[in-house]
Formats: sequence, structure tokens, C-alpha cells
Amino acid sequence: MTRVTYLLSKDPVVEHGGDIALSRLMIEITKTFADVETICLSTAGDAPSVPGLTRVIKPAPSMRLVPRSLVHRRSIVHERYDHPELRATIAAHHGRSDVWVAEHSYMAESYLRAREPGVRFVINTVNTESQVWKATRGIIGRLQSPFILRDEVRVACAADAVGTYDADEAQMYRDEGATGARWIDLTMPPATRLALADAGPRLVFMGTRDWPPNQEAFEIALRLWPRIAEGIEGAELYIVGAKAANAPEVTYPDGVFDLGFVDDLQSFLSTCRALIAPVATGGGVRVKILDAASRGLPVIGTSAAIGSLGPVFDLDPFDDEAQFVEQARRYLRDAAHAETQSRTLHDRNAQRWADGVPQRAVQDLICP
Repeated sequence: MTRVTYLLSKDPVVEHGGDIALSRLMIEITKTFADVETICLSTAGDAPSVPGLTRVIKPAPSMRLVPRSLVHRRSIVHERYDHPELRATIAAHHGRSDVWVAEHSYMAESYLRAREPGVRFVINTVNTESQVWKATRGIIGRLQSPFILRDEVRVACAADAVGTYDADEAQMYRDEGATGARWIDLTMPPATRLALADAGPRLVFMGTRDWPPNQEAFEIALRLWPRIAEGIEGAELYIVGAKAANAPEVTYPDGVFDLGFVDDLQSFLSTCRALIAPVATGGGVRVKILDAASRGLPVIGTSAAIGSLGPVFDLDPFDDEAQFVEQARRYLRDAAHAETQSRTLHDRNAQRWADGVPQRAVQDLICP
């Protein structure tokens, strides 16, 4: 059987977030056609050992990254992940894999320094870090963005294949010379469909706000909510997901409740008529949309939120604020519409999984 080793920037046992959720899904699908090992960067020194998982202590950000990045002509993001201990661990695994898969472009840096000759190397870009930094990291992000993009293109051209979660991003890499770049048509296995017929006039926003685009979307949702709820008795918006560290306290409009972590997400979401995703900075992981589709939770999203998943799930984006507000109001007023959309979305997602579409997409990327 083919042997595949994944390189992860986070610990898949103890860490959470959209990128690691889809990394776990990629790995589980890969296990259906290959033997899989994982090497991850981890900050959890006392985490329980897991067969097939090798942990390397994750390097902390340091001011030394700046002079090193200048010397090596790399962005500080990619400089950080060229890590001596990770390179040594990769070298020690030579001979044990037929394919190496780096999750995130920056995880390619250590591998390219310790590359195993004659072995297939694949990058899953996950997020377009250059665009995220440009949009959400202030002046430093705007200054670093061109260097991050240059690094992303460089490592993509050095790989045998590149997968992205956005079709436009894959085309960009092909235009830059990474001819093996392709969109990963990945969706989640179907979960039990939510029964929304009895749900009250409630919407939900989901997202861990330590990820800057989610914090940005959260702020937009709070700004739009008074217009969405106006004149609708009992209208509620619930916020699910951890707050951003050191984020300023906000004043919540009437009808908005911040739950943070929810123990039984399936039961809670069955009380909501739709997910709102007023995302301004998109690209890469859209796990909240994939998760919603797997459960049959209708989605009201922007182009940045939906991305390449629009045609997959027949979702129309709403980039005009007035249209976004009106769609959200429709779900608050019409429980029958929410139930109908739920069935359609869930059925479409379930059929794709039954047809093996996402499974083939992963296998074609890793073992064509």
C-alpha cells in the first residue's frame, strides 16, 4: 500500500480550527487508500502519544526572524517554519514514505531543505496567507504580503502537485508556473440533518475569532444585526466560537448573544434557521460552510465566505449589504423556507459523498 506522510503546522489531537478540521478530514480520506503517518508542530509538550504521530516543538515567533528573513530573502512567515528540528525529523523519516504532503505552503520550507530524493511532494495551501496578511495585519501585513506571495509561488513551483480550497487560487498558481495546481473538491461526510421546521426566528454566526477574517466578519455581523432584526418579534443572533485574544470588548445589540463554546452543537443548531457569514476577507478554508452543508443548515454568505462552493451547493452570494440583510430577514420570517432549503442543501452534500466526489479529489491529488 502507498505510504503517505503529512506535515501539519498544528497538533491534530489537541488543537482546533477550520484548517486543522479539514486536515483531519484529508488524513481520514487518505487512510482509505494509503498508510498514513503524521509529523506535526505542537505546543502541547504533555499531550498523549498517538500511534503514527510525531510531534516537534513549534518555534515561537521571535524578533530574530526579521534579520534571518532579510538574509534568506524570505517572508517572516516562511522563515519561521524553516525549523532545524523539523528538518531533522523529516530526514529521519526518509525511506518510510512514497508521498509527502505539506498542509500550508509554509510547511514546505523545512521539507524542501530536507527533501527525500525521488519521492512525490504535494502541498495543500489551505489558506492564501499573503491575502490574509494584506487584509488583516495592518501595515506589517501590507508590507509582508508581497514577500509571502513570492514564497507561496516559489514553493508551489517546487512541488509535484499543489491543492487549494479555492478554484481561483489554483488558477493563480498555474498562471505563475505551478502547472500541477488544482482545486480540491472537498466536502464533508453527511451528518444527521437538522430539523428546522420548529426553529424560532434565530440565526447563528460561527467562527473562532482568533482567525482575523472571522473577527472581521463578526464585527460586520454586529453592525448589520439591527437592520436584520428590525420589526421582527423575538429575532435572535447567537455567536458561537472562541473570542479573539486581546480583542476589545464590544457592546452587543439587542437580541445578540455570545455563547462561545457549545457542548452539543447539533442540538443547538437545530434551533437556528440559518448561518450568516458576512465575510469580507476570503480564500482557503471555508469549513463553516462545509459543516453547515453537512448538517443541512442554510447559509447566507458573501462571495468571500462561499468562494468556489457556490456552484457545489447552489449557493448564491450576497455581497450587497441590502441584499444580505433582506435574505437574513427572510429566514427570520419564514420557517418553512428554512426547512425547504435545509433539505435541499443536505441532500446535495450527501449525494456528493455517496458518489465519492471528495474522496476521488483527495486521491487524485496525492496518488494520481
